[in-house]
Amino acid sequence: MNYLSTRGLPTQGSTPRGFSDILLEGLAPDGGLYLPERYPQVDESTLARWRGLAYADLAFEILCLYIGDLPRSDLRVLVDKTYTKEIFGTSEITPLKVLEPGLWLQALSNGPTLAFKDMAMQLLGNLFEHELARRGETLNILGATSGDTGSAAEYAMRGKRGVRVFMLSPIGRMSPFQQAQMFSLQDANIHNLCVEGVFDDCQDIVKAVSNDLDFKRRFRIGTVNSINWARLLAQVVYYFAGYFQATRSNQERVSFAVPSGNFGNVCAGHVARMMGLPIERLIVATNENDVLDEFFRTGAYRVRTSADTHETSSPSMDISKASNFERFVFDLLGRDAAAAARTRQLFGEDVPRRGGFTLTPAEFSRVPEFGFVSGKSTHADRLATIRHTAEHHGITLDPHTADGLKVARSLRRPGETVLVLETALPIKFAATLVEALGREPERPAAFAGIEQLPRRFERIAADAGAVKAFIAEHCTA
Repeated sequence: MNYLSTRGLPTQGSTPRGFSDILLEGLAPDGGLYLPERYPQVDESTLARWRGLAYADLAFEILCLYIGDLPRSDLRVLVDKTYTKEIFGTSEITPLKVLEPGLWLQALSNGPTLAFKDMAMQLLGNLFEHELARRGETLNILGATSGDTGSAAEYAMRGKRGVRVFMLSPIGRMSPFQQAQMFSLQDANIHNLCVEGVFDDCQDIVKAVSNDLDFKRRFRIGTVNSINWARLLAQVVYYFAGYFQATRSNQERVSFAVPSGNFGNVCAGHVARMMGLPIERLIVATNENDVLDEFFRTGAYRVRTSADTHETSSPSMDISKASNFERFVFDLLGRDAAAAARTRQLFGEDVPRRGGFTLTPAEFSRVPEFGFVSGKSTHADRLATIRHTAEHHGITLDPHTADGLKVARSLRRPGETVLVLETALPIKFAATLVEALGREPERPAAFAGIEQLPRRFERIAADAGAVKAFIAEHCTA
């Protein structure tokens, strides 16, 4: 399997881009995002064979369809090392919790940092270490986080040979627990940079540094954000796992409700659907930062400024520029040369110059073919959802999962089976849970007193030049 760019650069020179190359690269040289040249199709017999597989076995089967330049025996070892009961707390890895007939929660937050990002990041850390050792190289990972990506990446990469992490986060925009998870790490290969801005500023810096090809190559810059295809690919697996748990036969269809800010989590569902997984609908749930909801209702993608990006009680979704959205638009437009040119115009020209774009009526009319619908949740909605779920089901939700459940309930059709993807354990957002329930949620013993631990971080301007200077200093010291 080779990979192409959403903006039309399938090769570098005359060499096809394999999985191992894009694993370490992140953004394509033309600024686009990598996608496989085709989506492998999963037929009825394959679904039947996969049904009932253990999670690690299912992950291996799916990853093999996309990874052609890593020996299968090596991939098998890495997958088995990643998806264990010891790391994820349960042999099912992503067990379902029933709320009512046809409405489920899929638990994705049993990993080391209590967030769904662990599902992919733990594998990514093992893939990075293996590939760097094979090549005898090092990698400097530059990432941006609105809360959970940072800690998941740092816990996955701490102590990994040949890897340094430079993680950007917006000052004051994460919960105290999220900050403590990241800033309390004292590992020499972990660097936390607090940016004077919002998440979108952090994300813009990552892209600006990655687009400086000389700097990127000189300092071996890679990414762990969901712009990295390998991370998104790992997330595809739990859509299959959830489907198999919720159904008895492959003739059944299910829908997924996904809290979404950067479009990475739900984009993995889009990939699973394109592969042939019987997904009826992908329900995109936003908070007050409703760029994606506006698009799926109107066809207009309108990026907000930093000043217009709301600070909400589901802070990991306080995003107004959804990086992975470009992947879906490329598919929507047809995945050919004309689609690449149009995607390059929309995301390479219209977004930076005009702050967004509006699809033509003909382009927008194709959206229903891909199963997407959307809705919005507010602070009052998530508090009400948290209270209702605790009182009626005995389950405590984090605010992002509450957004997903609220939108799922509002859009669910009669008889439709919907899986709501859980995003984090509620202890990460204790203040909102106290407001909703009058008490703090249960805290895992391993995280007792984490907010009181010594912290290690640097404050930095929202400027790509300042970040490049910091990287250069710490890579040559």
